[in-house]
Amino acid sequence: MSQKLFAVETKPTPDPAYPPEARRGPPEFPPVCACGWGDDRYGLWIDVGIGGPVQRFRWIEPGEFVMGSPDAEPERDSGEGPQHLVRLTEGFWLAETACSQAVWHAVTGRNPSRFKDDPQNPVEQVSWDDVQDFLQKVGELLPGVKADLPTEAEWEYACRAGEPTTFSWGNRITSAQANYNGNFTYADGSSGEFRVKTVPVRSFAPNAWGLYQMHGNVWEWCADGMRPYDGERQESPRGETGGAVDAQRVVRGGSWLDVPGWLRAAFRSRKHRSRRDKNRGFRFSLRSTSPAGGA
Repeated sequence: MSQKLFAVETKPTPDPAYPPEARRGPPEFPPVCACGWGDDRYGLWIDVGIGGPVQRFRWIEPGEFVMGSPDAEPERDSGEGPQHLVRLTEGFWLAETACSQAVWHAVTGRNPSRFKDDPQNPVEQVSWDDVQDFLQKVGELLPGVKADLPTEAEWEYACRAGEPTTFSWGNRITSAQANYNGNFTYADGSSGEFRVKTVPVRSFAPNAWGLYQMHGNVWEWCADGMRPYDGERQESPRGETGGAVDAQRVVRGGSWLDVPGWLRAAFRSRKHRSRRDKNRGFRFSLRSTSPAGGA
């Protein structure tokens, strides 16, 4: 569970005692599982072969951010506040895309997705429990790392990529920027295209940390359940992870089927961990299991 640090100010601001230069890189670079690596304008990356297909991961360094939405954000839900500072103390490698059908099939030997016209479409119709089985198999294939889902806090941190705005690119959205139901509008914006299906995982421009489609296409499962916000600073917060087969887990990001307001960086939803839907997928992380990285 989350650890409360101290009362938050009315307007959260980054802690001067934790400046950007205090952040750090991965415990080892490249990790032993990498088949390719480099450093580009988005930061450090590694390529990892997973049963044949290659998945690229981006290094998400530790840091602080303001989680939740401001009171004045259009279509804000009360569960998105109060805003509060979150400090993530450990970095992790995060897949730059949602898991594709090609990667899922290579690991599991099957493809449960509805939209199978392109193997680079995200896998969907997978439950949270299905994803846990997939991650266990990935971990068996890759030495020195653990495959996992990001927590809800880690997901929002990665989605925002240092930006306080509604979306990672600003406060407005069009169907040229994300895959959603373009028959609906957001914040007096214009209507657009409704594609009525998923699109390949590298469609549209990535955010400032090189992550594709954190907004739209498919909802993404998170590791934990939904914790209430209380306005206090948090360190590496995590919601509940136990519970029965119908226990709820957070999903983030919105999908091809949804209104644009549900694609906002702060928007929160949850589903039973056993649910399989045509608009729900995931992206996964890798974390070092070496002593330097922490098991």
